[in-house]
Amino acid sequence: MRLSRRGLLAAGALAPIGFSAVARAAESDLSALQPITGDAAPIGREERAARLARAQALMKANGIGAVLIEPGASLLYFTGVRWGRSERLTAAVIPVEGDPIIVTPFFEEPSVRESLGIPAEIRVWQEHEDPFAVVAGFLREKKLLGRPLGIEETARFFAVDGMWRALAGVKIVSANPVVRGCRMFKTAAEIALMQKAADVTLAAYRWTYPRIEAGMTPADIAALMTAATVKLGGQVAFNLILLGEASAYPHGTGKPQRVVKGEVVLMDCGARVHGYESDISRTFVHGDATAEQRKVWDHVRAGQQRAFAAAQLGVPAGRVDDAVRGWYATLGYGPDYKLPGLSHRTGHGIGMDGHEPINLVRGEVTKLAPGMCFSNEPGLYLPGKFGVRLEDCFHMTAAGPKWFSVPPRSIEEPIG
Repeated sequence: MRLSRRGLLAAGALAPIGFSAVARAAESDLSALQPITGDAAPIGREERAARLARAQALMKANGIGAVLIEPGASLLYFTGVRWGRSERLTAAVIPVEGDPIIVTPFFEEPSVRESLGIPAEIRVWQEHEDPFAVVAGFLREKKLLGRPLGIEETARFFAVDGMWRALAGVKIVSANPVVRGCRMFKTAAEIALMQKAADVTLAAYRWTYPRIEAGMTPADIAALMTAATVKLGGQVAFNLILLGEASAYPHGTGKPQRVVKGEVVLMDCGARVHGYESDISRTFVHGDATAEQRKVWDHVRAGQQRAFAAAQLGVPAGRVDDAVRGWYATLGYGPDYKLPGLSHRTGHGIGMDGHEPINLVRGEVTKLAPGMCFSNEPGLYLPGKFGVRLEDCFHMTAAGPKWFSVPPRSIEEPIG
């Protein structure tokens, strides 16, 4: 599970820019950590060529003539271009046959070209021109105006509206069958990067855990995780730290928090390696756990195992959520999403984005298949008291699910 930067700031859980005093005091301890990402191979041209071939095959199968993709993970996935969104259109257009084009403002071309990782023409537009006319011109040249144009699902309305105006009479459809059809199924190269990101996060947890002390704030703990993650060679994706009662609310609270002896510490952290993310949550008690804290922790651990066991090839993804939620009800939680209990889905897809389609949630009929990657986080939350979330990600193989990070076995050894 992850939260936006705004949400993290509201929860008091995001470390400020730079090291806090706590992190600076621990800098000498960082000498024990060494980078572990040096052997991680970034996605190369051959892999991206295979992605484009797969996308074009799916376009043919679904009767789509071209796909438009705005900046974000999907643009990076297909083209290698790292770019932010603004009011000026920069986008890739992938035709059903032939090389894609990148459409961007004239003055941005040199910067866009720096990260371009595929054979593609860059077509520019000037400030007084309509960028959507440039896209329309390309589709006209390719004789694709008679076929539907697919729009990647995260594209903003202004891009969809611009294409409607520029392509009067052309059917505009969702590009999900193409983009999801590629990104949902990770290759060995992608799995390796996700594994490396998980290794970084787990190593950072092992370093941070024994350094947590009474009186620390969420920002103090997040700063320790940040320092360790960077030293290990990863990029920080997010660090959500929830203390005491705040752990009862999945994304926290804006109330001040400090580590208190006998209270829960919930950490939800992720790293990024060459664009691929990890997402691991750990919950423990600073000091000795009460009988209730231990019981709930053990229930969540068992819930994780039930979800993992239910995640078999060919099973609809929603069944994984059903398996956990139904069992929790027999223990007196819920029922359904009611509290105390599991108030969110059991898991989400993960890859280049922390949250990707599809989810392990009731009613999801997509069947599990090799290459799919998910979080497994059936947390239990007791409002006014505390919450427990254990989260580890897994990927589907030809033999069934396989962990990226192995869940912990007990509250006494909570990192795993």
